[in-house]
Amino acid sequence: MPEPSPCPPPSGAPRWVAMVHEAARDSWVPAAQSPYRAPVLYAVGEMTRTVRARGAELTLALWGPGGGDWRLYGTPEEKAAAERPVVRDERGGSAEPGEPSGTSEPDKLAERMTNRRHQVLTAALSRAGLYDLAPEDGAAVRTLAGRLDEPTVRRVAHWLVAAAGTSAAG
Repeated sequence: MPEPSPCPPPSGAPRWVAMVHEAARDSWVPAAQSPYRAPVLYAVGEMTRTVRARGAELTLALWGPGGGDWRLYGTPEEKAAAERPVVRDERGGSAEPGEPSGTSEPDKLAERMTNRRHQVLTAALSRAGLYDLAPEDGAAVRTLAGRLDEPTVRRVAHWLVAAAGTSAAG
């Protein structure tokens, strides 16, 4: 397989952008973008898993802010080797991993993701017909949202909605 063309920086103001190489057209297109790095890395991991599950490989480039301009970053160190995307720098080699742009960014993201999981669980409980939650129920939902990852929360929400559909039909 020929090496892809170098990935140009995305247009606009610097932010976190994952660019995917489309081999058929030898072009780079944005696949995920955010002012924060963590959501883009999460999307990269999910895309990589999906593409590899289909038996294909994915060529990505991670761009982000660096010194007031665009900077090309490498794969995140925290991803397991099986989940790592192929990230190329402008010369076609592997790029070095970048650091988050702010120290409070992970805290904000963690809080946002916990709130999102809480919202998913609360919506599933509502669809299951449980609208009035007691304080201990609210505490249980907060505990679940804080401890479970997103795919597990979605699975639990699916079970709740499916169980509500079964009981409504019966």
